Amino acid sequence: MVEMAKMDGFFTPEKIQHLVADVLQEAKRQGATSAEVDVAVNKGFAVMVRMGDVESIEYNQDKVIEVSVYFGKRCGSASLSDIRPEAIRSAVEAACNIARFTDEDEFSGLADKELLAFNYPPSDLYYPWDITVPKAIELGLECEALALAKDKRITNSEGVSVSTVEVLHGYGNSLGFIGVIPVTRHELSCVLIAKQNDEMQRDYSYTVSCDPSGLDAIQSVANTAAERTVRRLGGRRLATCTTPVIVFAEEARGLLGHFVSAIQGGSLYRKSSFLLDHLGKTIFPKHITIDERPLLPKSLGSSPFDDDGVKTCPNVFVKDGVLENYSLGVYSARKLGMQTTGNAGGVHNLFISPGKHDLAGLMKKMHKGLLVTEFMGNGVNLVTGDYSRGASGFWVENGEIQYPVEEITIAGKLQDMYGNLVEVGNDIDKRGNIQTGSILLEEMMIGGD
Repeated sequence: MVEMAKMDGFFTPEKIQHLVADVLQEAKRQGATSAEVDVAVNKGFAVMVRMGDVESIEYNQDKVIEVSVYFGKRCGSASLSDIRPEAIRSAVEAACNIARFTDEDEFSGLADKELLAFNYPPSDLYYPWDITVPKAIELGLECEALALAKDKRITNSEGVSVSTVEVLHGYGNSLGFIGVIPVTRHELSCVLIAKQNDEMQRDYSYTVSCDPSGLDAIQSVANTAAERTVRRLGGRRLATCTTPVIVFAEEARGLLGHFVSAIQGGSLYRKSSFLLDHLGKTIFPKHITIDERPLLPKSLGSSPFDDDGVKTCPNVFVKDGVLENYSLGVYSARKLGMQTTGNAGGVHNLFISPGKHDLAGLMKKMHKGLLVTEFMGNGVNLVTGDYSRGASGFWVENGEIQYPVEEITIAGKLQDMYGNLVEVGNDIDKRGNIQTGSILLEEMMIGGD
């Protein structure tokens, strides 16, 4: 990993540490019994090109500071972006005024000191991209030209975006912990429109990485976007039926995201999760294990500590199909009478155990059914597990794609979908915090004609 740069004089880890210490000191001066500070600063740019022209150029340079102060079990919070001493003093005063007059919350307060990530390992997430705006425009135009030339049915573009951002995230509290994580994120995306007779279809492709050398070649992004867009032409509706379903890896991430939401502490103590009181119960088939790996190099979900400053560590949420752990931060753990799992702010690099087949192998195993490549809408009820969303994809027979499918609805219950998960493919999509292959489900209800 390269040494942490100075972000063109914008901020450095050292400056973040001093800023956090100054805010904590001000909180102490104003009488707070304890305090915590969260700082996020970022700097970068994004360019958008469309049909051979520059559509937009956006620069961003932001900072947000959030301070929470405690007077015993009473808490008050305030946020600011101005780092002048008088602004810090005013924000802390506002937080203190709130804390003095709010009700006590027996579960509030900092994490226990022994749980904090003192001496945390350096994160391998900071790889600045030495790219200028003119060069980014050039890359975008080249990618779009390659995509448009791929097939004569691709008649339009919704644009190619190239973006890069450097982020510093800092957290500290009055127990003496201050941590700073430098992160970079670089992305290139291409969105196309294809036309055949009176029909038009849209699709896309993208690549993202903290390290610019980890980005896919623009030729690959262009080809994938073009192929995905063209193959949607000629879409048909299905008759209403019950059939096996494969959820494409890119969309399967969202399917597992509902599981993550259902095991989060906030959903549990509010009693708004269908997995409430399910620890030790079988949720998935026995061949399924779901775990998180928070310290993976160059993985965008990695972090050495969570939003409470608690040290992160590998967690197993599901083992042999059984729900072993919830995803908890300090506050939710106290509310539930449990221990934090280092997941304040969410999970870090979630994995589900893959089987032996890739997508083609899963289609052969399914033999006949629906391959879903896109979900639409938000018809998911985490309280009951009811699931109903618009979808499009492809009809499969004899293990091969036959034709595109559109304007259908897929319905079921998440409990049944997870319990009847046949296999996870080894075509793992590594671009997100949840990493999974395509998922074959035993059957679902398809609403069509």
